[in-house]
Order: sequence, then structure tokens, then C-alpha cells
Amino acid sequence: MAAIHELSARELAACYAKGELSPVDATRAALERIAAWEPRINAMYRVSAESALEQARASDERWRTGGALSALDGVPLTIKENIYTRGDPSPIGTRANQDAPPQAADAPPAARVREAGCVILGKTTMPDYGMLSSGLSSLHGVTRNPWRLDRNTSGSSSGAGAAAVAGYAPLHLGTDIGGSVRLPAAHCGIFALKPSLGRVPIHPPYMGRVTGPMTRSVEDAALLMNVLSRPDARDFMSLPFAGRDFAAGLHELEPRRLRIGLLADMGVGLQVAPEVRAAVAAAATALAGAGCRVESIRSFLTEEMLDAMCRFFEARSYNDLLGLAPARREKVLPFVAEWCSWRAAQFSGRDVMQSYTQVMAMREAAVAATEPYDFVLSPTSPILPYEAELAAPGNDPRDALPHIAFTVAYNMSEQPAAAVNWSTSSEGLPLGVQLVGHRFDDAGVLRLARLIEELRPVQRPWPE
Repeated sequence: MAAIHELSARELAACYAKGELSPVDATRAALERIAAWEPRINAMYRVSAESALEQARASDERWRTGGALSALDGVPLTIKENIYTRGDPSPIGTRANQDAPPQAADAPPAARVREAGCVILGKTTMPDYGMLSSGLSSLHGVTRNPWRLDRNTSGSSSGAGAAAVAGYAPLHLGTDIGGSVRLPAAHCGIFALKPSLGRVPIHPPYMGRVTGPMTRSVEDAALLMNVLSRPDARDFMSLPFAGRDFAAGLHELEPRRLRIGLLADMGVGLQVAPEVRAAVAAAATALAGAGCRVESIRSFLTEEMLDAMCRFFEARSYNDLLGLAPARREKVLPFVAEWCSWRAAQFSGRDVMQSYTQVMAMREAAVAATEPYDFVLSPTSPILPYEAELAAPGNDPRDALPHIAFTVAYNMSEQPAAAVNWSTSSEGLPLGVQLVGHRFDDAGVLRLARLIEELRPVQRPWPE
């Protein structure tokens, strides 16, 4: 039998049902794994060991008496620091909020997993305000990639990505407003789904912002989506609850009926690294070999659109920065403070509205580019994992987001997009691809991702 930390969520639940393992066994194994890896990767903001064991004992009793709350009852899980959990502070990655008070209530995603009986191990790290694709935080320090400790996890769901690789739990919750579950998934070699906007209720809702599952497998993400997608009235932007089983029919995709657009080069932002390009091309060839009709498509993104998106993020974060007292402002990571200030301090209302107009144009272009196809295949990140200590590729606060060109448009267009690992670079680093679907077709993206899992080369063992 595999080690406990190697078991998927479904495998753990099957063991619970047969009495072969208990949720207490799984939770103790998870806590041992965290203790072994944390000194090296720093993926956890808070570890709630006593609370987790208490939850596990309650789950054990439910399984023994036939009262399991869900198919994920007793399965260990981590939650990103900025997803509110009852009784825990949420400083949003920055030392400026290091004295943040405990939250009075769970945010919708945390409430759903608690209702399902998942064992919440604790909270994972993130960079300041979630506005870096990096594992660097003024509060949490440096979160490192378990595949190579000198490499970045990317972000902002940095701790969740590292925790998944290190085997802390089968299930992890991240958030994504420009690529923040997909970029860490690509750099850490795991799976992540950015759902359609509103598919997973959140609070407070915001344009482009979603919570998504980060896991080692597509099936575990689908099982978690069954829980996360349940309704919550606090999200006034949420979609009507469909009651769909996202894990059902994962193998039912018919490749010969699919038309897939291959977007190999966005033409803006960072150039695509040769090994990333080769991985995407190999995935396209494999899909064509399975019967899909794969056609190359041209980029829909312009320099003006990407710069406008950067300006919008800068203005948003600069407004947050100005809301802090001077003493707190000085505690924000200097890179983030300069990034959001160097232009935004001079923005006029017209500047911000022109940027917003370009963001809406990007949204329209993304939907139009996808419309002729069932799905679009592309790189997730154009680059391989960069240095762990850097705040961004190139470490330039005045050009901090050139690597989000393949991801950010789909946040604004509200389309589901997933990152799935394909292969490994010559240096042993993950090489992932991105799959994009039509708005609301989250189930379809999961099915295509499952097909990619079946077609891809044999994956190397997880680091021990």
C-alpha cells in the first residue's frame, strides 16, 4: 500500500469506508509531513494541529457510525491565508497587517469544506496583498519550490502550490485574479482549476477573483469542486447552483469531436521559453493523435490591453496602500510599494477609466478568440521557475507582471482555465500547459485536463 500522504482524496475516503485507515491516521500523517518539510519550504502561515486532530476524531466517529457528511469527510486540506477562516487572522501576506484580528466567520469556500467534514490543517502563505506571482512576503518570508529549493513557486497561491508538491494534503484552496492558482500549479507541477467567475461563491466578490482547487490530480480537484460550488448568498456575483457532479464522466470526453485552438505565442509579455513551447507543442500533438482537430490561432492580446490590466492592478493596490497609516505603509514589501506607486500616484480618473475600457476590450477579445473552438491550449507561464528570493521575474517593480499574459485575460472574461503538468525540463523543473474553455464549461475543462493526464509522459515521483 502507498504511504498515507501519497493517497488521493478518493483513495483516503475509500480506506475510511473500509476501516483500513481513519481520518486521525491521515491527519497525523499530514502533520508529520508538514513538520518534515516546513523548515525547507515555508508553505504554512498557521498549522492548527490540535484543531485538525479534533476534526479528524469527529470525522472518524461519523465514518464508524455511517454518518459521513460527504465523499471528502475526513480528508486533510489547506486553505490560502486570504480565504477567511473562523478564529484565524487574515493579514493578506503583508507585515502591515501582522496584528490582524481573528476572523469571526468562514468565507464561503472555507464554510463549504468545513460543512463537508474536511480536516482543515491550517493556512498557507501568500505574497503581500496577493499582488505578486511569487513566494516572497514581508510577513511570511520566502516560500520555496519543493522540486528545487532555490526556485520560486510563483504565486500568489504560493504556499498552496508548495504544500501540494510536498504531500501535506490531497486538497488545497487557492485564489486567482490574474493567474494565482494556475501559475503556481505550472511552476510546481500540480493541477489547478480557475473556475468560471461565480461558480465557486466567495466573499467579498470582486471582478476576476475566484477560489479554485489545487491538487495533485484532476479527479481530486473535481471532487473538491462538488463541495466548493454549493451556493452561498453572500456572493452577489455567484452563478445559479447547478448541483452538478464534476467528478462524474471525467473519462467521457470524445476527442474526435473536439476542435482545439493552439495559442503557442501571445506576442506580448515575456517570450515563451523553448522548453515550455516544446511541451505545449507535444501536448497539441498528443491531442491530435487522440483524434482532436488542433488548429493554430493568433494572439488576441495587445500591448495596450496588458499594460491597461497592469495599470488597473496598480491603481487598485495603490488605493489600498494609501488607506494605511504611514507606520503601517512602511511595513509593506518595498517591491510592492514601488510597483503600485510609481505610475498610479500620478493617475487621473481618465487614466483609470481608459485602462478599464481596455480591460473590457481584452475580455471581449478573449471570448471571441475562444468562440470557434471547444477549448484553447496554451502555455500557462511562458517561463520556467525563477529564483526563489525574487519578487517577480526580472525583479523590476516597474515591470512586475509581464509573465501573466497567458492567464490574466481569462479572469476578466470569466472563462474557466486549468493548469496541468505535462513533462519535465532538462533541469528537472515542471513544464505545464493551460486549458481554457467557454464561460461556465468548468466540467468540460476538467474532462480535457483528465485526457491530458492520460496522454502525457510518465510523471516523475513526487519529491520526498
